[in-house]
Amino acid sequence: MINLTINGKQYTAPKGQNLLQAALDNGIEIPHLCYHENLSSYGGCRLCLVEVTKGGKVELTTSCTYPADQGIQVETNTPKVRKARRLMMELILPMALNSPKIQALARELGAECLPSPSSKKADGCIKCGLCVRACEELVGANSITFSSKGSERKIVPPFEEESEKCIGCGTCVHVCPTGCITMEDLGRKRKLKRWNRVLNMKTCTKCSNAYIPTAQVDFYLNRTGDAALEDWFKVCPDCR
Repeated sequence: MINLTINGKQYTAPKGQNLLQAALDNGIEIPHLCYHENLSSYGGCRLCLVEVTKGGKVELTTSCTYPADQGIQVETNTPKVRKARRLMMELILPMALNSPKIQALARELGAECLPSPSSKKADGCIKCGLCVRACEELVGANSITFSSKGSERKIVPPFEEESEKCIGCGTCVHVCPTGCITMEDLGRKRKLKRWNRVLNMKTCTKCSNAYIPTAQVDFYLNRTGDAALEDWFKVCPDCR
């Protein structure tokens, strides 16, 4: 454990833990969109900017990528920090104008929606990469990825076609901060519209309700090699 100062108060944190998580663990809120405690840090949205003083040098940096270190001083709410966050939010806002969460955060940061050519073709995705990292690091399916560069950058399945690697688990839906990834269960089919993916659902042998994609079951069975799970998946959680 190390000692550090955040907004003039002394706190402790595990050495090397990112500053954003150290602040959150101590009840200090810092806005963020591309960070999740169970995923690698990305620093893409840049809303978690803070000022760090170390060795007499002051640096404006993303708190999700900066490691906690002994004796550093962190400021989370200076005029410079607030201005930088507002400017970043004004770049993000046109990409997800219909997202309640983005709208609320924009109001909180004092950001206004500025005219942008990209806003005309915006689809709600802010390129935060949470879905990509969750699919890779938590699920292990690697069914979506970044494509192109600059203003044309987007997140798609390989070759922008339906990916058989997608198991329909819905992890990407749950981590998406704007709600632009949707999942719909249609009887014995599950549809993830954004990824052009339609999956068959497995039905419970007791109640006959469809409750999990068969691709997800096959993925778990292949990953674990545990034949006993096959019987376990015959029954839904409610009947189990």
